[in-house]
Amino acid sequence: MQKFLIIVLAVAILCALGIVSIYNSIITKNENVKAKWAQIENQLQRRNDLIPNLVNTVKGYAVHEKNLFTDITRLRTQWAQSTNVDDKLKAAQGMDAALSRLIAVAENYPNLKANQNFLALQDELSGTENRIAVERMRYNQAVKEYNITVRTFPGNLIAKKFGYKPATEYFKAEEKAKLVPEVKF
Repeated sequence: MQKFLIIVLAVAILCALGIVSIYNSIITKNENVKAKWAQIENQLQRRNDLIPNLVNTVKGYAVHEKNLFTDITRLRTQWAQSTNVDDKLKAAQGMDAALSRLIAVAENYPNLKANQNFLALQDELSGTENRIAVERMRYNQAVKEYNITVRTFPGNLIAKKFGYKPATEYFKAEEKAKLVPEVKF
């Protein structure tokens, strides 16, 4: 009789340990789903913070360099159309100043800065979209693992007992996401 009680007690302890293990697994996977979703939102926030600033930086340098070349063209035309010495001297001095700025830009940046900023923006756009795609994939994987645990036996019994339901759904792209994004300068 005592041997039978020991066996019943051992089976009860093993069952309790199994229930605790499955319950902890459900909680861990549920938290993993939440963490993965938070990481997607983190990457989306990063994109929203970073990309407009990069676009504005590129715009600023593009305008700066465009203004420099526009000034040089304007001063060259002004010098060619000058009819007296004073106007030619004034246009030549303006041209000297504009060329000095151009030389300084060319010495500091053998390739114009706007070109480098466009390349950096292109790299950052690509890297950001890749990060978001990776986080979405990780989220979907976490949802899959959680849902399998909650829906399969004996996890479904324990999940139901403690009120855990399958995750709402996998990340799906919106219909708008099928359109090609537009970057305006």
